[in-house]
Amino acid sequence: MVETDDTYMSLALDEARLAAAEGEVPIGAVVVCEGQVVARAHNRREQDRDPSAHAEFAALVEAARVLDRWRLTGCTVYVTLEPCLMCAGLMVNARIDRCVYGAADPKGGALGTLYDLSHDTRLNHEFEVRSGVCESECAEVLRQFFRERRKAQKRARQAGQQS
Repeated sequence: MVETDDTYMSLALDEARLAAAEGEVPIGAVVVCEGQVVARAHNRREQDRDPSAHAEFAALVEAARVLDRWRLTGCTVYVTLEPCLMCAGLMVNARIDRCVYGAADPKGGALGTLYDLSHDTRLNHEFEVRSGVCESECAEVLRQFFRERRKAQKRARQAGQQS
Protein backbone atom coordinates (compact mmCIF):
# COMPACT_ATOMS: atom_id res chain seq x y z
CA MET A 1 0.00 0.00 0.00
CA VAL A 2 2.92 2.34 0.68
CA GLU A 3 4.03 2.28 -2.98
CA THR A 4 0.44 2.84 -4.08
CA ASP A 5 0.09 5.81 -1.72
CA ASP A 6 3.25 7.32 -3.18
CA THR A 7 1.95 6.82 -6.73
CA TYR A 8 -1.38 8.51 -6.03
CA MET A 9 0.29 11.30 -4.09
CA SER A 10 2.47 11.99 -7.12
CA LEU A 11 -0.76 12.57 -9.09
CA ALA A 12 -1.92 14.97 -6.38
CA LEU A 13 1.44 16.74 -6.68
CA ASP A 14 0.85 17.10 -10.43
CA GLU A 15 -2.42 18.84 -9.58
CA ALA A 16 -0.64 21.08 -7.07
CA ARG A 17 1.82 22.13 -9.76
CA LEU A 18 -1.09 22.98 -12.07
CA ALA A 19 -2.50 25.19 -9.31
CA ALA A 20 0.84 26.98 -8.94
CA ALA A 21 1.02 27.57 -12.71
CA GLU A 22 -2.41 29.21 -12.47
CA GLY A 23 -1.33 31.43 -9.57
CA GLU A 24 -3.25 29.41 -7.00
CA VAL A 25 -1.84 28.09 -3.74
CA PRO A 26 -0.40 24.76 -4.91
CA ILE A 27 -2.53 22.10 -3.31
CA GLY A 28 -3.70 19.10 -5.29
CA ALA A 29 -6.01 16.18 -4.58
CA VAL A 30 -6.98 12.85 -6.08
CA VAL A 31 -9.84 10.54 -5.10
CA VAL A 32 -9.34 6.81 -5.65
CA CYS A 33 -12.09 4.22 -5.46
CA GLU A 34 -11.40 0.51 -5.87
CA GLY A 35 -7.98 1.19 -7.35
CA GLN A 36 -9.26 3.70 -9.92
CA VAL A 37 -8.71 7.46 -9.94
CA VAL A 38 -12.26 8.85 -10.08
CA ALA A 39 -11.46 12.55 -9.54
CA ARG A 40 -8.57 15.00 -9.60
CA ALA A 41 -8.57 18.67 -8.64
CA HIS A 42 -6.45 21.55 -7.46
CA ASN A 43 -7.09 24.79 -5.63
CA ARG A 44 -9.16 27.31 -7.60
CA ARG A 45 -10.22 29.80 -4.92
CA GLU A 46 -8.77 32.82 -6.72
CA GLN A 47 -10.00 31.88 -10.20
CA ASP A 48 -13.46 30.85 -9.09
CA ARG A 49 -13.70 33.49 -6.35
CA ASP A 50 -15.05 30.70 -4.19
CA PRO A 51 -13.94 30.09 -0.60
CA SER A 52 -14.90 26.41 -0.90
CA ALA A 53 -12.76 25.79 -4.01
CA HIS A 54 -10.17 23.77 -2.11
CA ALA A 55 -8.53 20.91 -3.99
CA GLU A 56 -9.93 18.08 -1.89
CA PHE A 57 -13.39 19.65 -1.69
CA ALA A 58 -13.59 19.91 -5.48
CA ALA A 59 -12.23 16.38 -5.91
CA LEU A 60 -14.81 14.96 -3.50
CA VAL A 61 -17.66 16.75 -5.29
CA GLU A 62 -16.39 15.42 -8.63
CA ALA A 63 -16.02 11.90 -7.22
CA ALA A 64 -19.64 11.98 -6.02
CA ARG A 65 -20.74 13.09 -9.48
CA VAL A 66 -18.68 10.41 -11.26
CA LEU A 67 -19.76 7.64 -8.89
CA ASP A 68 -23.34 8.97 -8.81
CA ARG A 69 -23.57 8.78 -5.03
CA TRP A 70 -22.89 11.05 -2.10
CA ARG A 71 -21.60 8.30 0.17
CA LEU A 72 -18.00 7.84 -0.84
CA THR A 73 -17.35 4.67 1.12
CA GLY A 74 -14.54 2.71 -0.46
CA CYS A 75 -12.75 5.93 -1.45
CA THR A 76 -9.37 7.30 -0.42
CA VAL A 77 -8.56 10.99 -0.75
CA TYR A 78 -4.93 11.93 -1.49
CA VAL A 79 -4.10 15.56 -0.81
CA THR A 80 -0.77 17.38 -0.69
CA LEU A 81 -1.59 19.45 2.42
CA GLU A 82 -3.44 18.36 5.55
CA PRO A 83 -7.13 19.22 5.12
CA CYS A 84 -8.74 22.14 6.92
CA LEU A 85 -11.88 21.90 9.07
CA MET A 86 -14.19 22.43 6.07
CA CYS A 87 -12.59 19.70 3.98
CA ALA A 88 -12.18 17.27 6.88
CA GLY A 89 -15.84 17.84 7.72
CA LEU A 90 -16.79 17.03 4.15
CA MET A 91 -14.76 13.82 4.40
CA VAL A 92 -16.73 12.83 7.50
CA ASN A 93 -20.04 13.64 5.79
CA ALA A 94 -19.04 11.81 2.58
CA ARG A 95 -18.08 8.72 4.62
CA ILE A 96 -14.67 8.23 2.98
CA ASP A 97 -12.56 5.28 4.11
CA ARG A 98 -9.17 7.02 4.18
CA CYS A 99 -7.31 10.27 3.74
CA VAL A 100 -3.63 10.33 2.85
CA TYR A 101 -1.89 13.68 3.03
CA GLY A 102 1.61 14.99 2.44
CA ALA A 103 2.54 18.03 4.52
CA ALA A 104 1.01 18.90 7.88
CA ASP A 105 -0.71 22.29 8.18
CA PRO A 106 0.27 23.92 11.47
CA LYS A 107 -2.16 26.80 10.89
CA GLY A 108 -5.27 24.88 9.89
CA GLY A 109 -4.78 21.12 9.90
CA ALA A 110 -7.89 19.25 10.98
CA LEU A 111 -6.68 15.65 10.70
CA GLY A 112 -4.28 15.62 13.61
CA THR A 113 -2.37 18.89 13.82
CA LEU A 114 -4.85 21.38 15.32
CA TYR A 115 -7.92 19.15 15.38
CA ASP A 116 -8.68 15.56 14.47
CA LEU A 117 -12.08 15.20 12.85
CA SER A 118 -11.16 11.78 11.51
CA HIS A 119 -11.46 10.17 14.92
CA ASP A 120 -13.85 12.42 16.82
CA THR A 121 -16.26 10.01 18.51
CA ARG A 122 -18.89 12.75 18.75
CA LEU A 123 -19.28 12.59 14.96
CA ASN A 124 -21.12 9.89 13.00
CA HIS A 125 -18.15 8.61 10.99
CA GLU A 126 -14.46 7.90 11.50
CA PHE A 127 -11.81 7.24 8.87
CA GLU A 128 -8.18 6.23 8.60
CA VAL A 129 -5.51 8.88 8.10
CA ARG A 130 -1.97 8.47 6.85
CA SER A 131 0.23 11.55 7.02
CA GLY A 132 3.66 12.44 5.70
CA VAL A 133 3.42 10.73 2.30
CA CYS A 134 5.89 12.52 -0.02
CA GLU A 135 5.98 15.13 2.74
CA SER A 136 9.17 16.93 1.73
CA GLU A 137 8.10 17.24 -1.90
CA CYS A 138 4.62 18.47 -0.93
CA ALA A 139 6.09 21.03 1.45
CA GLU A 140 8.69 22.17 -1.09
CA VAL A 141 6.03 22.90 -3.74
CA LEU A 142 4.32 25.19 -1.22
CA ARG A 143 7.58 26.81 -0.05
CA GLN A 144 8.69 27.51 -3.62
CA PHE A 145 5.32 29.05 -4.51
CA PHE A 146 5.37 31.44 -1.55
CA ARG A 147 9.07 32.22 -2.08
CA GLU A 148 8.30 33.26 -5.67
CA ARG A 149 5.24 35.23 -4.57
CA ARG A 150 7.31 37.18 -2.01
CA LYS A 151 9.97 37.94 -4.65
CA ALA A 152 7.32 39.22 -7.06
CA GLN A 153 5.78 41.41 -4.34
CA LYS A 154 9.21 42.80 -3.50
CA ARG A 155 9.90 43.59 -7.17
CA ALA A 156 6.52 45.31 -7.45
CA ARG A 157 7.23 47.43 -4.36
CA GLN A 158 10.66 48.39 -5.67
CA ALA A 159 9.22 49.31 -9.09
CA GLY A 160 6.58 51.43 -7.35
CA GLN A 161 9.26 53.29 -5.33
CA GLN A 162 11.28 54.04 -8.47
CA SER A 163 8.30 55.58 -10.29
